[in-house]
Amino acid sequence: MAATGEVRSVRRALVAVADKTGLVPLARGLADRGVELVSSGGTAAALRKAGVPVTPVSEVTGHPEILGGRVKTLHPRIHGGILADRSNPEHVAELEELGIAPFDLVVVNLYPFRETVAAGAGPAEAIERIDIGGPAMVRAAAKNHGSVGVVVRPERYAEVLEEIVATGGLRASTRRALAAEAFAHTAAYDAAVAAWFGSGGPAGDRDAFPAFLGLSLEKVSELRYGENPHQPGGLYRLEGAAGPLGGARVLQGKEMSFNNWLDAAAARGLAWSLPAPAAVIVKHANPCGTAVAGGQEEAYRAALAGDPVSAFGGVVALNAEMEEATARAMSEVFTEVVVAPAFSAGAREILAGKVNLRLVEAPAPAPGRLDVRVLEGGAVVQVDDAVTEGRDEMEVATSRQPSEEEWRDLLLAWTVAAHVRSNAIVLAAGRATVGVGAGQMSRVDAVDIAVRKAGSRAGGAAMGSDAFFPFRDGIDRAAEAGVTAVIQPGGSVRDEEVLRAAEEHGMAMVITGRRHFRH
Repeated sequence: MAATGEVRSVRRALVAVADKTGLVPLARGLADRGVELVSSGGTAAALRKAGVPVTPVSEVTGHPEILGGRVKTLHPRIHGGILADRSNPEHVAELEELGIAPFDLVVVNLYPFRETVAAGAGPAEAIERIDIGGPAMVRAAAKNHGSVGVVVRPERYAEVLEEIVATGGLRASTRRALAAEAFAHTAAYDAAVAAWFGSGGPAGDRDAFPAFLGLSLEKVSELRYGENPHQPGGLYRLEGAAGPLGGARVLQGKEMSFNNWLDAAAARGLAWSLPAPAAVIVKHANPCGTAVAGGQEEAYRAALAGDPVSAFGGVVALNAEMEEATARAMSEVFTEVVVAPAFSAGAREILAGKVNLRLVEAPAPAPGRLDVRVLEGGAVVQVDDAVTEGRDEMEVATSRQPSEEEWRDLLLAWTVAAHVRSNAIVLAAGRATVGVGAGQMSRVDAVDIAVRKAGSRAGGAAMGSDAFFPFRDGIDRAAEAGVTAVIQPGGSVRDEEVLRAAEEHGMAMVITGRRHFRH
């Protein structure tokens, strides 16, 4: 914290914490400096047990805790001591007249509401974990930071105590920084409570979108830059969540960049939508190679063969622990990031020599996540897309039925297409992608790119399209390249024309009835 500004001495502290982490060392350090400690409930009990002298809140207020502990600190002798502005002579005189001693430091953290809800608690238990007195004390102290220091995070205890020991109190700059943290803390807490009350049902239900959606983000670190070197960037954690990508841990390598995080998220999402073992290689948020195979190394090599040029400098995702053989195969290719749920000791040893390669350990994505995209002055929100439709829900629209091999590749192409930027065309053969056309303004251009990428491998391949074909030209181009089966949602006014084209070329066509745009 900053080392300048007016120092306010700390002689009396109010300590009331739900999270007891670091409590005793802080309290003992304050007591050793002659600071009077006032506390209540479980905090006071913990301090007494540790042999730290403490004055009960009930002794200060002259009133016992009531309503099973719901009311302890909501009293003028507590809030008057927190809110009195020491630079205001009238406030000081009023405290003296009423016999209220001021507080110089407030150490408070709140009942674990978010953790209780996350653990699956019912409404009654969740409501009991809504803190009332805690936020009131935190906000009061933060408002009056000119006179009072407020600490809400155990991670701050050591440096706060160090400053008090060194200076006898807290500097103005420190008190202001702590107040900012305190207001952010209560804002995030209130947002979580409001979101819980406003939720209207399970994710995926249109009624599940609450009237108020509070997203509170805490900075994890600054990034070297954003998408480009001239753009500042930062990494944030959703308050109450484990962290980006489900609490991912970077086990080795250079610092993750803005683009690395986005590519890792894209690759991880697709990898976990496929059966294991699967491998995905992403470049610029689009999968350039995807494969499912009997073994992980085989899957990786097949994904790499899908587009080895684009895979250079790509991000790889696996949906099972990385094996030694896969690491050995990967060591032959320049790769930026590997994301997997775990890494075997052999894989770690093989890749340890690639000091710039980032190894990211991340769990499977949580289902039913909200996809929030910020706009100027607002946001659009949706439930994250997923391919849930199965073969039994699809319709074969042509006279020719797909073979079992074609079905296998159609379903892979369909799943991958849902993770490719629209307009998206994916060609798959042998349970691996052989050509991807991504992000095109016209669908026929996406077909042309996928066919060009596939080359001779387009012969006998299956083609997946994330949305309907508006004209037959895409089918004609695919047939010319040797594509034998197509999967698409249907729904165009020219569906009959498109279907006739497939029939003319002897292709099998599957209609899913659902599109998967990805903008």
